[in-house]
Amino acid sequence: MQCGAQECPTRTSLFAQGEKSDFRTSCSGRLHTLNSFSPTPTGRHLHKRNFTQYSRNMQNANDDTASSPTIIFEDDDILIIDKPAGLVVHGDGRTEEPSVADWVLENYPELKEVGEPWMNQEGQMIPRPGIVHRLDRNTSGVMVLAKTQEVFEFLKEQFQERNVKKTYRAWVYGAMKEDEGEIDRPIGKSKKDFRKWSAQPGSRGEQREAHTAWRLLETREEGGEKYSLLELRPTTGRTHQLRVHLKAIHHPIVCDKLYAPRRKCTFGFGRLALHAHTITLLAKGNKEQKFEAPLPADFKAISGS
Repeated sequence: MQCGAQECPTRTSLFAQGEKSDFRTSCSGRLHTLNSFSPTPTGRHLHKRNFTQYSRNMQNANDDTASSPTIIFEDDDILIIDKPAGLVVHGDGRTEEPSVADWVLENYPELKEVGEPWMNQEGQMIPRPGIVHRLDRNTSGVMVLAKTQEVFEFLKEQFQERNVKKTYRAWVYGAMKEDEGEIDRPIGKSKKDFRKWSAQPGSRGEQREAHTAWRLLETREEGGEKYSLLELRPTTGRTHQLRVHLKAIHHPIVCDKLYAPRRKCTFGFGRLALHAHTITLLAKGNKEQKFEAPLPADFKAISGS
């Protein structure tokens, strides 16, 4: 593994020596403790030809996409990445587009047997090397990958027991009436569209508990319409939870083409205006470790976000 032009030094295990701090890696691979809540990590890309070509094919002036994830932090146990918008986490067995899983297999082939594969509707087993959780295709931001099966099981248990803390940033339609709030609405499948989930009464299938806290960061006006920048803190991890919850309170996420198809994209967004900003994990010894994916270009282009 290379850090720029220099060979990375031998890494040690964060899970074996956890401290309660925020971390990033420099090009040398050494750990730096950060006092600021909003650091700018020095990330690095590992490129393969198919990802480069994919980027060229899919990128346009309104999309903040990249050919591969950026490494935020890495040691012998975990890999923390910043996933670009437009990149799926793993394939479905029917399409050929690159995914985070493909990137992992190309750059970390030793992780092939780490994790749990997923079975699609055709009964095909889809590899998910080291993948503990997912982000939607058009959501950018921080993800954690396990580098050993032991750590995978350790992280999986943390997610199941809701010990993992995540924050997101999202631009939504409309002005919020309060500075903060909580959304407690169970989520089930939509009656009208098999692609959608719903937090409305009468949704079909099992109604699963879902909880999202939000905090208002900024309100802006564009073209006579008001928009709000929110910090979101989900404590459950349902499919499309943030998108469904915000639609349920009549503030869908900007440029959500599935849940708000009739609303115009604004602020130059050509993709869902949702970014996974931070993730906090418990290392061994119950020490908290917090990692951050800096705001991508489309978020930073909006003054004050």
